[in-house]
Amino acid sequence: MSIFLDSELTTSERTEDARFRVIPVPLERTVSYGSGTANGPEAIIEASNELERITGHAEPCVEGIFTEKPIDCDAALPEIMERLAQRTEAAIRAGKVPVTLGGEHSLSFGAVMGVARALNQPIGIVQIDAHADLRNAYQGEKHSHASVMHLLAEEGIQLAQFGVRAFSTEEAQSRLKNRIFHVDAEELVTGNIHSVDLPEDFPELIYVSFDVDGLDPSQMPATGTPVPGGLGYYQALHLVEHALKGRKCVGFDVVELAPDGNAAWDFTAAQIVYRLMAAC
Repeated sequence: MSIFLDSELTTSERTEDARFRVIPVPLERTVSYGSGTANGPEAIIEASNELERITGHAEPCVEGIFTEKPIDCDAALPEIMERLAQRTEAAIRAGKVPVTLGGEHSLSFGAVMGVARALNQPIGIVQIDAHADLRNAYQGEKHSHASVMHLLAEEGIQLAQFGVRAFSTEEAQSRLKNRIFHVDAEELVTGNIHSVDLPEDFPELIYVSFDVDGLDPSQMPATGTPVPGGLGYYQALHLVEHALKGRKCVGFDVVELAPDGNAAWDFTAAQIVYRLMAAC
């Protein structure tokens, strides 16, 4: 079985006592344009073996990183979501931080619901994404990558969306209905990332959902629906780190990598995963 950061971890840093639980989810069921997300988790893990132990000024691996077996995605979508929810719930109950590797963005529903069940407290989602993902359903599937944040909002979970630059009329209406906090890509890219604060009443416990298409295609073209005008690598990371100040990260996912043979993009996704560990 492939192990995240296998080349750098000591024996004691890779046990089940590790703080970070990596959960690969090779899900590709509702993609609507480009394909390849099923290969995303393995590509991220393979590329992670080229990372160094220090990222920024932190060394998150000293707290331990344990890689679990991939979720079996040969089932109906509701069953896959429940399998993932059980994994993330177990991680939280054990006092760990679940790190879900996708796979398409629809998996965030299962990951977040497991975290919510275990905590039984209000949580908020900080979403980095080119798309709002707020459709009621897409192409007849409610568990679509394009509907995942709608499902979570319907569960009463607060959202903060950053970097969106492609959304429908239906999604604009959903933002109003669900009072979803958002700062879209054009405002972020042309403004000051560090001036953007979450609302004061936003939950203290934060789950980060990082869709790699939130980055500009010049920095991440290996994704199913690349949209121009996105965030830079450091812009996206600094935005998340700023949002987490004074709050607690209880889990995160990195989704929608569709490997295209260029290892640079796999390495970028792996580095994002490791940097988010440092932010937690």
